[in-house]
Amino acid sequence: MNNCKNCNESINGNYCSNCGLPAKLKRIDGKYIIQEMVDFLFANKGMIYTIKKILISPGKSVRQFIAEDRYRFVKPITFLFITSLVYTLVCYLFNIGAEDFYLQPLPEEVEFPTLTFLMNWISNYSGYSSIISGFLVAFLVKIFFRKSGYNIFEIFILLCFISGIMSLYSSVIVMIQGITHLKLIHISAFISMIYYAWAIGQFFDRKKIASYIKAFVSCILGYLMFGFLVAFVAIFIDLIIR
Repeated sequence: MNNCKNCNESINGNYCSNCGLPAKLKRIDGKYIIQEMVDFLFANKGMIYTIKKILISPGKSVRQFIAEDRYRFVKPITFLFITSLVYTLVCYLFNIGAEDFYLQPLPEEVEFPTLTFLMNWISNYSGYSSIISGFLVAFLVKIFFRKSGYNIFEIFILLCFISGIMSLYSSVIVMIQGITHLKLIHISAFISMIYYAWAIGQFFDRKKIASYIKAFVSCILGYLMFGFLVAFVAIFIDLIIR
C-alpha cells in the first residue's frame, strides 16, 4: 500500500480516493506530448463547443456562461489567448506584419520608432492588446447600456469571447490573402465590426435595433480611442527622445 504524494492519503487502487491523483504516473513519451498539445489547443474538448456557440448565438451563449453554465465553455481569457496564438502563428506563416494593416503607409521621411514598435506589439501579441482595448470598449459599452444590470467585468467577458472568434476569423482571412494575394484585411475589419455590433446587441436585447446601433457606435468609439491613445503615447515618447 502506498501513500498519495499529493495529500498523503493511503491508496488502495489505481487512484487516490481523496484527491484523485493516479497511484503511479505514466512515463512521459510521444503520446503524452501529443495529448498535451491537443489539450492546449482544444482546451479539454471545449474549444469546438465554444466556437460553435459564440459564432451562432453569442448573446445567448455568453448570458448562459455568466448566469448558468461555465463548465462546457472554454474560459474566456483562455479562449482569447489560444485564438490569438493561432492568429499570430498564421500571420507569421503567411508573412503578414503590422504594416499590412496601415490604411496609408507612413511617409519615409517621418520616423516614429515607438509607434512602429507598439504597432508591431499589438499585431504580434493580439491577446494582450485585446485585453487592454477590451476594457476600454467595455467601459463605453457599459455607458451605452448602463441600465442593463451587467457590470463592466461581465461585459469584458463578452468581449473576450467575441475577440476570440474574430481572431479565428482574421486567421482565415490572412490565410486567404496569403494564398491569393488579394488585399482583404481592411475589408474584413469592417465585417468584424459588424459582427461585434451584432454580438453585443444580441447580448443585451436582440429584438431592439437600438441595441445594435449603440453596440456599433460604442465599438467604433472604443477602438478609435484605443488607436488615438496608442498613437499619442508613441509620438509623445518619440518627441521627448528627440
